[in-house]
Amino acid sequence: MAALMLMGFLLFLGAVLFTVLLVVGVALKLALRLILLPLLLLKWLVGGLVLMVVGPILAVVGLFVLFVLGAVFALPLLPFVLLGLLVWALARPSRVAVA
Repeated sequence: MAALMLMGFLLFLGAVLFTVLLVVGVALKLALRLILLPLLLLKWLVGGLVLMVVGPILAVVGLFVLFVLGAVFALPLLPFVLLGLLVWALARPSRVAVA
């Protein structure tokens, strides 16, 4: 019987400790968020300013990479373009048709 009462007491004690730790943890988390909120807003502000400076540079680099990749993929097709121009030059009429 004493073991059963001890087990109930330990269960109750564990529930109380869990509740106290939960309440203290939530209160601490809220306090830290309230304290760190201005730093978070400052982080967003600095990130926005950095993006305003770095964004155009990244855009220019991206356009350059796009041009280079376009040239790399189009260069192997250049003989087909020349062949098409040759066929077009041979197939076009030498005189303008009069209606």
